[in-house]
Amino acid sequence: MTEFFTLESPNQALQTLKDQLTGPLESEAIPSAEALNRTLSTNITSPSDLPAFPRSTMDGYAVRAEDTYGATPNMPAYLSLAGEIHMGTTPSFKLEEAQAALIHTGGMLPENADAVIMIENTQTSREDEIEIFNPVSVGENILNVGEDVTKGSEVIPSGSILRPQDIGALMALGITSVHVTKCPVVGLISTGDEVVHPDSNITTGQVRDINSYSLSALVQSAGGIPKRYGIIKDDFEAVQEAAEIGSDECDILVIAAGSSVSARDITADVINNLGEPGVLIHGITVKPGKPTILAVAKNKPIFGLPGNPVSAMVVARLLLVPTIKFLSGANFDNQVSTVISAELTHNIPSMAGREDHVPVLIKTIDGKILAEPVFGKSNLIFTLVRSTGSVIVPINSNGFIQGSKVQVHLY
Repeated sequence: MTEFFTLESPNQALQTLKDQLTGPLESEAIPSAEALNRTLSTNITSPSDLPAFPRSTMDGYAVRAEDTYGATPNMPAYLSLAGEIHMGTTPSFKLEEAQAALIHTGGMLPENADAVIMIENTQTSREDEIEIFNPVSVGENILNVGEDVTKGSEVIPSGSILRPQDIGALMALGITSVHVTKCPVVGLISTGDEVVHPDSNITTGQVRDINSYSLSALVQSAGGIPKRYGIIKDDFEAVQEAAEIGSDECDILVIAAGSSVSARDITADVINNLGEPGVLIHGITVKPGKPTILAVAKNKPIFGLPGNPVSAMVVARLLLVPTIKFLSGANFDNQVSTVISAELTHNIPSMAGREDHVPVLIKTIDGKILAEPVFGKSNLIFTLVRSTGSVIVPINSNGFIQGSKVQVHLY
């Protein structure tokens, strides 16, 4: 029977692994338009003020605020029209005392203008004159130079995972190319004499390959590039050959072992043969997922995941995804996981000494957010399909009772 070393908590295991790694991968320059979900490897500083010119936020009239003071519907201020400001052009005139200029949203303010009055608060009295019924203050309905960002300021820090709004901001600044960390390539090896390709007609005792594909999808969602090496039988030489190739070609290697004890033994031996330091941790205090292996060889992280699909996914979310982010250079201080509070609909029993990850289905009834446990064994993939998140039972807890407020980590 497999003997586990001293079990580590997920956080301890992850830190032990990171301590053996040299840090993020090298960077590459790519078009900003293609950088969504990529991790910046350098700070972005603004090459210019934004806005680059004072502009209106309303359709109306550019004015000198002091010329509107005291204006009321009964005692309007009268201003002469100096002209109209056309979009995309620089005004050819400046405002003098008691003058206004017709301006459109986004238009550039003429010299001396320091506010815009909305068009609905005005009325044309003569062809070249308007009445103003409300005063405006300096800065009202305008954007000043550099009000969004100033030249030379840091706008997006290194380690940020670029979002749609970040791409738009880069374009606003004219930054069409950025340096990002290369996406980690994650090699995936699925082992097991009982495992067959998904398009196979299975016979008694066989199961279709789930892990290669569920883990591929998870790797992609985390910003990695999956590379599947197919299904390898529980044969030491075959697994060793695949692992040697995968560890040479990829930045991270994952071996999802078969469910037998011998398969787990093969995985540990194969990993140790890849190079020093080899297996760092064999066993974590998590259910499902106890027989997990973390290792480093060829300066690359190696994972031996349980063959049961639920166990593999739970451990991959806990350990593989953060490792992908780490090699991508992601700044975890800026990352926010989606966690919501909910009320349990049933008891969740647990055993102290392990961290239980229990799938739950979120429901909203009469405005109350409820978490319904989806109980099932670790080889039942549809327990995850039927759930929307998981509740983590702490290692020193005996579980939660019905009605408890729990934190649900959404998938």
